[in-house]
Amino acid sequence: MTDIRLTKVAADQVAPNRRRGGDIRVMLSPKTAGATSGFMGVAHLRPGEHFIEHYHPYSEEFLYLVHGRVSVLIERDQLIVLSPGEGLMVPKGARHRVANDGAEDASLVFHLSPLAPRPELGHVDTEDNPHTGAHPEVGTAHPTGPGAPAPVQAAGEAPAGSRR
Repeated sequence: MTDIRLTKVAADQVAPNRRRGGDIRVMLSPKTAGATSGFMGVAHLRPGEHFIEHYHPYSEEFLYLVHGRVSVLIERDQLIVLSPGEGLMVPKGARHRVANDGAEDASLVFHLSPLAPRPELGHVDTEDNPHTGAHPEVGTAHPTGPGAPAPVQAAGEAPAGSRR
C-alpha cells in the first residue's frame, strides 16, 4: 500500500482574514494541503456584518450554511436567503455579496473551484471596502501534526480562534 501524505488543518490554526468583512479562514488550499483543483474554508459573520460584493472570474463558489441565516445578493438584483443545512452555488463571474441579516452569528463552509491561474486573479472586489487593518496572506495556515509550527498571528489581528 502506498503511503499517502495527508494534511489536516484546524480552523483555529488559521489567522482570520477580515479584509473583506467578517472572519474568513482558508483551510485547505494549494499552500496548506497541496490542493490542485480548488480551496475550502470557513467563514463567520456576526449580525449586521457582510462580505463586500465581489466575483470570481475563474471559479464557481459553493456555500453551505452551518449556523445562523445569511442573504446572498447575486448581481445586485437576485436575493437568496440561506438557512442552516442549505447550500448555494454562485456561478463563475457572478457578482455576489453575503450578509448576516439575522439575530445570531452565521457560520458557512465555502469551496471555490477551479483555481485561478494566480491567486491575485481569483477575487475581484466590486464595491468600496470599508474594512481596514492588517490581514494574513490568503491561504496561509499551519497544519497539525507532530512538529507542526505554532499558529502565527498577523499584526493587528485578533488571536486565531477568536471572533474579535
